[in-house]
Amino acid sequence: MLEIKNLTKTYQGAKAAVSDLSLTVHEGDIYGFIGHNGAGKTTTIKAVVGIHGFDRGEILVDGKNISREPLACKRVMAYIPDNPDLYEYLTGIQYLNFMADVFEISGKDREDRIEKEANDFGIYQALGDLVSTYSHGMKQKLALIGALIHEPKLLILDEPFVGLDPEASLLLRQKMHEICGKGSSIFFSTHVLEVAEKLCNRIGIISEGKMMIEGDTKELTKQRSLEDIFMEVARHGKTD
Repeated sequence: MLEIKNLTKTYQGAKAAVSDLSLTVHEGDIYGFIGHNGAGKTTTIKAVVGIHGFDRGEILVDGKNISREPLACKRVMAYIPDNPDLYEYLTGIQYLNFMADVFEISGKDREDRIEKEANDFGIYQALGDLVSTYSHGMKQKLALIGALIHEPKLLILDEPFVGLDPEASLLLRQKMHEICGKGSSIFFSTHVLEVAEKLCNRIGIISEGKMMIEGDTKELTKQRSLEDIFMEVARHGKTD
């Protein structure tokens, strides 16, 4: 569903933010992309979704090249940044209808999907309120509903658990399993190692723009925790 091949991105006057990075996210995967601040996670994600260009490499979404076929790629994916900017002068329902318009979702389908997701996330009764009145957690939930409205094959999230209360965090984890159970894939960055270890079937740890360790979560954590692996990478570089 997502292939990143030898991705390299350098900002002007700086060393490479991402260097020769490769990974694959298969259908049904929940892939945790882990690294310290400044490791290159957000740069990678912005390259995947077409916000940033890159110097070398190739990114394929559902078999299509993001550089050559950006619209085809964006039709099948959804992206939520770590601090989503919503249109605060709209009501919740107006925002969701706007998102449905962008992806040309029919009236009946959007109505059914909005009702289901808004009830699941517990904000259905607030959809008539202005987004500016929403709490941070409610805005994150609205952004998630907007991202899910076209039933993307690939959902990309940048630090989705930051700022969520325990109940909302549990709900998001359940929703992620539900999405991938239907054949979609999730690629997300996180600092929350305990959540990544329990939630993800695959993980990749990036440091200074380079992939340090990557693979099946159960295999990697057979003899030690993800936290131990991450700290060893942070101290010494690539681990065995």
